[in-house]
Amino acid sequence: MGMECPCGVLVNAISRRNNVRFNGQMGTIKGDLTYMANVCVTTLTSSTLSLDFVDTETMGGVNSFTFVANSITSVVCNRQGQNCEVTVTGTGLVNNTTQFPFEAVFRDQVAPANVDIVQSFVITGFFNQSGAAPVAQGSIVALGCEEA
Repeated sequence: MGMECPCGVLVNAISRRNNVRFNGQMGTIKGDLTYMANVCVTTLTSSTLSLDFVDTETMGGVNSFTFVANSITSVVCNRQGQNCEVTVTGTGLVNNTTQFPFEAVFRDQVAPANVDIVQSFVITGFFNQSGAAPVAQGSIVALGCEEA
């Protein structure tokens, strides 16, 4: 039995054909987003988070990138009705080269009929997921929003 996590999130989610924005580019680019996270407030140093974007619109997929967090500085769990929203912030590397701060907001929807949502994913100065991205129910598991 592992240690109980008082606040965190497990994510293994894909959102296809999403419009995203890149700093310095006009308009949006369509592509597929793959989110992975294993984050817990009590084990920030060993927590992991990544985002993989595959550009499906531009010839050659020139905007595709991989973002991997190298420092997760905060995890905040916020109960909203039956649902739980987890905000993760820190810094990470784009394509293993340039470091940027990030903020990711994951929403675990409790009702089986509702999809889970990546509320936002912003890599400051580089990338902004345009609006909420619906992902499969159960692909986001918030930890720490249980009824007391």
